[in-house]
Amino acid sequence: MGRNRTQTANDCRRATALTGAGMSIFDANTQWANTLVYNLAAAGVTQVVVSPGSRNTPLVLACDRCPQLNIEVVLDERAAAFVALGMSRVSGTPTALVCTSGSACAHYLPAIIEARYSRIPLIVLSADRPAELHNCGAPQTINQEQIFGKHVVASFELKAPNAGEANINEAAALAVQAVRMATGSPQGPVHLNLPFRKPMWEASQGERSFVPHI
Repeated sequence: MGRNRTQTANDCRRATALTGAGMSIFDANTQWANTLVYNLAAAGVTQVVVSPGSRNTPLVLACDRCPQLNIEVVLDERAAAFVALGMSRVSGTPTALVCTSGSACAHYLPAIIEARYSRIPLIVLSADRPAELHNCGAPQTINQEQIFGKHVVASFELKAPNAGEANINEAAALAVQAVRMATGSPQGPVHLNLPFRKPMWEASQGERSFVPHI
């Protein structure tokens, strides 16, 4: 039997206890992702469909840590989105989709359109590169902001967590708002675009610099 939602929220608070100036980007990414995922679970999300990548590693690990989530791994993002669509259609509750940065989330579009017009709740968690790695030739980087246009109920663009600050209150509030909007009237898909710096690296490893070009 799964844990109840109160227990899940308590686990989240324990998992995100470390704060302060000594927090590395690794810690900030981990705590931000933990808070978002655990609060999605506390708000009623029980199923997640993951397409593995690098930039979405904090989200994938957070999902794996959350005892209330059932995780399906589907490598192809287009197929993953339709798997999630079917899950939400059957359960009547929002299924979360997790993908890496770049064109990955673009493959969700056909299923997102189906969800919008069939009024099926979905929550898309697309990892992204931080603002400083856009428009400079970094790989797996496209403009993901509002990529689904009018085919989602709502779209949110977040800032990447910083060393020393995980903004966990923002993550918790966003999770609750996303579920509320996905299950509102009308129901439908909600997109959260989530940049991460150096997904699971320690500070000494650094992130490769790129020269801006057109």
